[in-house]
Amino acid sequence: MRVLFITILAGMSICSCRAQDLAPRAYIITPLHSNAITLTWSFYHGSIDYNGALPISGATGTYSVPILSYYHSFSFFGRSANVLASLPYAVGNFHGTAFGAENHLYRSGLLDSVFRFSVNLKGGPAMPVEQFVKWRQKVLLGASLKVMAPTGQYDPTKLINWGTNRWSFKPEFGYSERWGKWVLDGHLGVWFFTTNPEFWSHNIYYSGTRFQSQDPIGALEGHLSYDVKLRLWFSLDGNFWFGGKTSVNGVQNPLSRQANSRIGGTVAVPMSKHQSLKFSYSDGTYIRFGGNYQNFSVAWQYSWLGRPN
Repeated sequence: MRVLFITILAGMSICSCRAQDLAPRAYIITPLHSNAITLTWSFYHGSIDYNGALPISGATGTYSVPILSYYHSFSFFGRSANVLASLPYAVGNFHGTAFGAENHLYRSGLLDSVFRFSVNLKGGPAMPVEQFVKWRQKVLLGASLKVMAPTGQYDPTKLINWGTNRWSFKPEFGYSERWGKWVLDGHLGVWFFTTNPEFWSHNIYYSGTRFQSQDPIGALEGHLSYDVKLRLWFSLDGNFWFGGKTSVNGVQNPLSRQANSRIGGTVAVPMSKHQSLKFSYSDGTYIRFGGNYQNFSVAWQYSWLGRPN
C-alpha cells in the first residue's frame, strides 16, 4: 500500500495544477516586436482530495515552482500574434496516511516545458509602436494553442517523476473587451493528452510495460480587471475545469473524474520603463478530485521593443 500511495500521490500533485493556472489578459495584444523575459516563483500548499478512490487521509503537498519564460510578438498574416516558451523547475514535499502508516515524499527536478502560440482573429491588427499608442481596444477575439512537451525528468522504472512522459495540447478561444479602464476576459479551451507508454514499468514490482491514458479536460476561465494607470492594474480571476478520468492498461477509474474550480486575484506594478512586478494569489473553491492548493506567485519581468536598450 505504500507503493500505491506514493504512485497516486505523485501522479496528480503538480501537473494538473500547472495546467489550470489563471492567466488574466492573455489575449490583450502588444506592439510588433515586443519581447519579455519573465522570472516567476510560485508557491503551493494544501490538501489532496481522492474522492474515495483510495483509503488515504491527511494527504498534503507543499512545493515551489520557479519558471523562466520568454515572450515575443510578431505579425501573422497581418494579425497580431505572439509566442511564449516556459521552462519550469519544481521542489516539493508530500505527506499522507494510508492504512494507519504515515508516508513522506521529497522530490526536485525539471517539469515539462510549455509553449504557446496565440493569434488575434478580430480587433487587433499587427501594429508598430507608433500606431499602437494611438489605438484603442474594443472587442478582441483570439485563438491559441498551448503545448506541454515531455521534457521533464522521467524514469519509467521509478514511481516519482516530475515529467509526464506524454504530450499535452490545449486549443483555446479567447475574448477580451474594454470599457474605459475596465477589461473583461473569457477563455474556453480543452486539454488533450497523448498516452504515457511506460508508466511505472520494468521494475521489481512490475516487469512488463504499462501504459497510462487520460480523457480530455474542458477548461473555462474568466477575468475582470481595472487599470489604475498605465501598466498598473489589478484583476479578479476564476476558472472551472472538468473531465480527465485516467486509465492504466485500458482500465478506467471513474472516481478520478475532475470537476474543480479556483478563484483569485492579480496585481501588476510597473517598476521602471522596462521592468515590472506581478503578484497573484488563488485558492480552490470547489475540488472534486485532485489538489486543493493555495497558490501565491510573484513574477519579475523585463520587456523591450526590438533590441534591449
